[in-house]
Amino acid sequence: MTDKKRPPVSKSARKPAPKKPDAATADPSKGDRIAKVLARAGVASRREAERMIEAGRVTVNGKVIDSPALNVTAKDTILFDEAPLAEPEPPRMWLYYKPIGLVTTERDEKGRDTVFKNLPDDLPRVVSVGRLDINSEGLLLLTNDGEVKRKLELPSTGWSRKYRVRVNGRPTEDTLAPVRKGLTIDGERFQPMAVSLDRQQGANAWLTVTLREGKNREVRRAMEAVGLTVNRLLRVSYGPFQLGELKPGEVEEIRQRVVRDQLGMEDAKPAPVRTRKEIPRGKHGSKPGAKPAFKGGRPGGKPGQRPAGKGPGGKGPGGKPQGRPGSRNK
Repeated sequence: MTDKKRPPVSKSARKPAPKKPDAATADPSKGDRIAKVLARAGVASRREAERMIEAGRVTVNGKVIDSPALNVTAKDTILFDEAPLAEPEPPRMWLYYKPIGLVTTERDEKGRDTVFKNLPDDLPRVVSVGRLDINSEGLLLLTNDGEVKRKLELPSTGWSRKYRVRVNGRPTEDTLAPVRKGLTIDGERFQPMAVSLDRQQGANAWLTVTLREGKNREVRRAMEAVGLTVNRLLRVSYGPFQLGELKPGEVEEIRQRVVRDQLGMEDAKPAPVRTRKEIPRGKHGSKPGAKPAFKGGRPGGKPGQRPAGKGPGGKGPGGKPQGRPGSRNK
C-alpha cells in the first residue's frame, strides 16, 4: 500500500523563518542605547539626542551614525559634534531665575539671546527642565542629565508648576470657572488649573495659577480664552523647588542630598562638593549674595517650612515673588 501524499502547505500557513537579530539589539544587556548614553552625558534629552543622531552629529568608532538603534559600551569611542563626550557625573540640578527677554533654546534661528549664552562659563553642559517663553520669567530648573529632564517633564511625574500671573481685566469667579474645569482650545484639551484671585489693582488683577502640564503658552492661552490678557507671568515653583530669593539671572545649585531624595536615588553616588555659581552684575545679572532658594514646605507656605515629601508624586511647595504682587517695575 502506497503512502498518501500530503497536500501542499499554502504559503500563508507556513511559519516565517525567524529574523536574525540586529547586532545592536541582539543582547540588550551589552551596553546602553546610544541616545541614553548621550542623555546621561548631558548632551540633551533622549528624544532630542535621537534627532541629533539622525542629523549626523554623532560618531561612533570613527563612523557617523544616522540611527539611534545602536547599543554602545565604555569601549566605544563616541564623538558629538566632533568632540568627545564628557565623563558622566551623578545627576545634578540648578535653580535659575530666567529673566524676560531670553529664549529657552540652545540656538535660536532668529538670533535672539538665549538662556544658555547667559549662564556662568564654569557651569557644565546643562539642559532645561521644560521651558519659559521669551516674555515669561522666574524659576527654570537646569540639569546635567538628559534622563532627569525627561523624567521631570512627564505628566505622570505629577509635579505641579505654580505661577503668579498679572492680567489686564476684572476677572470674577464666574470668569475663572472654565479654566478651573478645563478648556479645549483649537482642538487641544487643557487640564483643569487651580486658580485663585488674589487682588485687583486698577485695571489689572493678580492671580495664582497652578497646573501639572507643560503645554506651549498654556497659561496665556487659557486666560485669553476667557477674555483676559496676561501682561506678566512669573513661575515661582516647580514641584518641591522654589524660586525663593533668587534675583533675575542668578543660578544656584541644589544640594546633592536633596536631588537624590526628590528623584528617589538614595543609593546614588554623591557628587563632589561644589560652590554656588552666580552670574555677576551685568545685562541679565544682579549682585551675588542671595540666600538658598530651596525652602520646602506646602504650596503657598513661607520660606523655612519642612519639605512636603520626597517623591515626585508628592505635593510640592509653592512660593511668592519678591515684593508685593502687582507692584510696578521701576
